[in-house]
Amino acid sequence: MKVRVEEDRCCGAGQCVLLAPQVFDQRDDDGIVVLLDGTPPEAEHEAVREAVSVCPAAAIHVDGDG
Repeated sequence: MKVRVEEDRCCGAGQCVLLAPQVFDQRDDDGIVVLLDGTPPEAEHEAVREAVSVCPAAAIHVDGDG
């Protein structure tokens, strides 16, 4: 799994951080997503997929599933 984020689309809702804190964080100054791990371990894949599905700005993308 390869994770990408579009910082310019992010609205700072923070759902990704709540669902997958090992993969996502937020900048302190404006709340914009920070990708911590672009190739997370398999144990994080389900949480990342959920983060993609709930992101209100559609700012998170996943390429591949393995």
